[in-house]
Amino acid sequence: MEERALSDGIVVLSPPTEADIDTITACCQHPSIGEWVTIPVPYRREHAEAFVEDLVGPGWAHRSPTWALRPDKDGPVIGMIGLEAQDASSAEVGYWLLPERRSRGLMSRALRLVCEFGFDPETLGLQRITWRAFVGNRASAAVAARNGFRYEGMMRLGSVQRGVRRDSWVAGRLATDDGLPVTDWPI
Repeated sequence: MEERALSDGIVVLSPPTEADIDTITACCQHPSIGEWVTIPVPYRREHAEAFVEDLVGPGWAHRSPTWALRPDKDGPVIGMIGLEAQDASSAEVGYWLLPERRSRGLMSRALRLVCEFGFDPETLGLQRITWRAFVGNRASAAVAARNGFRYEGMMRLGSVQRGVRRDSWVAGRLATDDGLPVTDWPI
């Protein structure tokens, strides 16, 4: 699949490049990102290099696109969002955003763009996008709920972070869902 940038006029999503490695490294020093994301801690430049070189490019080739969230076309990385293919018709979404950029609706906008891209028959043509987060990550849950993801439950020890199993929440959005905010999440 050919790499593609996305934008709604407020946020810009574009594939991260080698030029972003130092910024990604700096972003991933924030404790709140390491708390909720399955990144190495401590996060070093070599981890960002491997992410960009070994995951981003090959991911696009294998229906697992990753985008850097930027405040404008030439702006720095302030977050990351991507889809990881589960099979030909489903993917799991993951994302993080710098703490100082949160509570502005930026990740909600980014997730909306990524869902549109994922469900579009001209791009990935997905039938389902799964969201999963460690229990307690209410900010991530709020973003998913605002984008029409329906809470499906809690998986006991359902995810692994740095070798430790943790409980996780799971939700899903189908291509046939309207994408409107869902207000009945029990968390």
